[in-house]
Amino acid sequence: MSLAPRVVLVHRTTEYEELVARHGTHGQAAFFLSSRGRDIGEVAERSRRTRRALAEVASDIPLTWRQARVERADLDRFLFAPEDVVVVVGQDGLVANVAKYLTGQPVVGIDTDPGRNPGVLVRHRVGDAGALIASAVARGGAADELTMVEAVADDTQRLLALNEIYLGAAGHQTVRYRLGLDDDRGVVESQASSGVLVGTGTGATGWLRSLWEERGGRVALPGPTETRLLWFVREAWPSPATGTSLVAGELGTTARLRLTVESDRLIAFGDGMEGDALELTWGQTVRLGMAEARLRLVG
Repeated sequence: MSLAPRVVLVHRTTEYEELVARHGTHGQAAFFLSSRGRDIGEVAERSRRTRRALAEVASDIPLTWRQARVERADLDRFLFAPEDVVVVVGQDGLVANVAKYLTGQPVVGIDTDPGRNPGVLVRHRVGDAGALIASAVARGGAADELTMVEAVADDTQRLLALNEIYLGAAGHQTVRYRLGLDDDRGVVESQASSGVLVGTGTGATGWLRSLWEERGGRVALPGPTETRLLWFVREAWPSPATGTSLVAGELGTTARLRLTVESDRLIAFGDGMEGDALELTWGQTVRLGMAEARLRLVG
């Protein structure tokens, strides 16, 4: 006997809830915000809209189906099943946060605050949730296959990201390493910089775009479903021992950027989540390139 489909609702604690948890009461949180020129009323109303949206989406799930909820902070401890439908209720960044934990499950992005969020990944309104969930379960349901980036270390540590992966010091200070491409006849360059960023077409709306514009936009940015990545070295420093000739490029489907650590400690984290990072030490090598996994974003 087959199990009913399971819908996993992914959400995050609102700013208002975080403020009240930190300061103890609504009044104390209001006083804190007012001392900084902000009104708690607007923050509380956004929180109410988010909670209403979550309740409305949950009510659109058929009564015979299973459902679960997971908060962003608990994603690394939640076990997604292959047959799950994942419904992200919140901001664009929350879709990126959950992407690394999935293995092909369809994702529906619901925007809880239209006009405030860009809507790049949370593309749909609350009222569309029921039809989208049904479509995600149906065979042949339409979904965009978004390219992801991965970092794989020589000790088998692995990191996935939807937007970008950053390698560098935890505090973004200067790090030393050797950089090269796997298919470049062994050519490497010793560098000192504030880190290396490898990003996707989805990430081209954020951090990757700022570096791309800084370099003059000589190479076209990839689209979210394109099998192409861009990479940039941040603030490479020229010296007698370090070079600056290998500071930007493209990676196709099988190409890999190779970095060997020459500092005491280097981290790699994806999509801004520094708390979930690979730890790399002197002499370790990490390779970055396109992941085999894709994010299946419905609609």
